[in-house]
Amino acid sequence: MSEHNVDQTAEFTIIRIFDAPREQLWRAWTDPDEAARWWHPRGVSSPREHVAIDPRVGGTYSYLMINDDDGAEYPTGGTYLEVEKPERLVFTWGNPEDSVESAPRITVTLVERGNKTEMTFHLVGIPGFKGDGNVYDGWNEAFDIFEER
Repeated sequence: MSEHNVDQTAEFTIIRIFDAPREQLWRAWTDPDEAARWWHPRGVSSPREHVAIDPRVGGTYSYLMINDDDGAEYPTGGTYLEVEKPERLVFTWGNPEDSVESAPRITVTLVERGNKTEMTFHLVGIPGFKGDGNVYDGWNEAFDIFEER
């Protein structure tokens, strides 16, 4: 894909080092049982029965985040654009109805660092910064939840 209708200047990157092997992080991103445990910020749940993942180029994923306090629902999903097991995923992210061209795009890169794994998470199409109370903080909290489990 050479052209996207998303704002290419709205982007952010989060780099984290996890005390886990790369295969474990790969499963966390591609296995619905694993993803249901952490694909959400604090105060929100992603029930397993609402998580579906088909991690292949052209495959889709979807999950439903539910606010623990008020029950508000946030359907989320996208399409896999690149799948290079166990090191790189590129996929769209947003409303499941968004077209591939109009949806924000996430790239996840996993690099072995001894017994640990460095994850680079790069999102294009939505601005973000630490403390924004929005998408950046939501993903950062999700990574905290993954690390705590």
